[in-house]
Amino acid sequence: MRRMALLLFLFLPGCDATNQVIAWLTPEYQAQTDQGFKPAFTGQDASRQKIAIKLSRIGSGFAQVTELAFYPRNQNYLLVCEKKGTLRALQLKDRKILPLLKLPVATSSEQGLLGLAFHPEFASNGLLYLHYSLETRGRRFGRISQWQMKVGPVPTTPQKERVLLEIDQPYINHNGGRLDFGPDGMLYIGMGDGGLRADPGKHGQNPATLLGSMLRIDVNRRDGARPYAIPRDNPQKPGWAPEVWAMGLRNPWKYSFDPQGRLIIADVGQDAYEEISWARSGDNLGWVVMEGDHCFEPPKNCNRTGLVRPLYEYGRSEGQSITGGYVYLGKRKDLKGKYIFGDFVSGRIWALDLPKTQETAREAFALGKWPLLISTFGRDSNGEIYLADYGKGDIYRID
Repeated sequence: MRRMALLLFLFLPGCDATNQVIAWLTPEYQAQTDQGFKPAFTGQDASRQKIAIKLSRIGSGFAQVTELAFYPRNQNYLLVCEKKGTLRALQLKDRKILPLLKLPVATSSEQGLLGLAFHPEFASNGLLYLHYSLETRGRRFGRISQWQMKVGPVPTTPQKERVLLEIDQPYINHNGGRLDFGPDGMLYIGMGDGGLRADPGKHGQNPATLLGSMLRIDVNRRDGARPYAIPRDNPQKPGWAPEVWAMGLRNPWKYSFDPQGRLIIADVGQDAYEEISWARSGDNLGWVVMEGDHCFEPPKNCNRTGLVRPLYEYGRSEGQSITGGYVYLGKRKDLKGKYIFGDFVSGRIWALDLPKTQETAREAFALGKWPLLISTFGRDSNGEIYLADYGKGDIYRID
């Protein structure tokens, strides 16, 4: 089965991925109860340096988790986005689940409730931002909107939606979806190339479109009719849409900022390679000319002039859909400062020492192959890292 068909099957509406597909993707998934919840070190991981971890389950009862975000006013609450449009809060102390919001989202393939970010000044303004998919009156699009939450020790239902941006989607996959505020206070929006495969719309190398790009907007100001402003230091290159901060992305499935403020993007590959890249203002990350550090179109003798090479890549023998994570900032000295990421299909988790400059990273440390479909990571205010299992709806902390 080709990879795209596999992922479309995973996300098809009415398809029970947890029961029909998981056993085929990761046979050890179903053996978890009998053999114990332990990692395996197979393939290239067997010869890599290893870091021993355990995954402590801190919550369950969710369905198809797409994003995790800790409530800024009270780290005892973890907000959980679910693909089918539900936003709920997990109270970590007693594992109770608090319903917050239900959105009427489109859910075919990779559509759904995809991203959540709290405003840097949430403690005073109560603003949060959501990214979700809609299909209405023959139009398919992603919506990024601002919501108001009552500020207090317990999260409440977001209200007063204000639409910031709507982006038409030609297909039902490669929506990207994550939202995050940078250390500069700007809102970053990761957009995929719009699908289907091999970027038929050529969006990755077209900075005039908002697809296949990392967008950057200022939600604290307005420009004319726009409900947001264009940051004055956006690239503003000829032919670039003013919101575009970097281009050349296929499907950025999670990104985050390292302690130096550098943007780390995990971009899902197509046929052969998954990649991690640093992105800077005005960068071209290569898709559809490149897949990882290899020619894609044309398949040989491609022109790499001006394209940014990835920091790290891995092939199909190790995984088929990268899930980006965070730099670990918690108590464990052997993980401190390492970028932790995983693979949705293979269940592998790795840790990477990030280079100081824009050079290729060294070999990753192996944290094991787990019986999980790793859909997203989260990080609390102490720097500890969490992850979600898309298949069974469980949430774990890396210990």
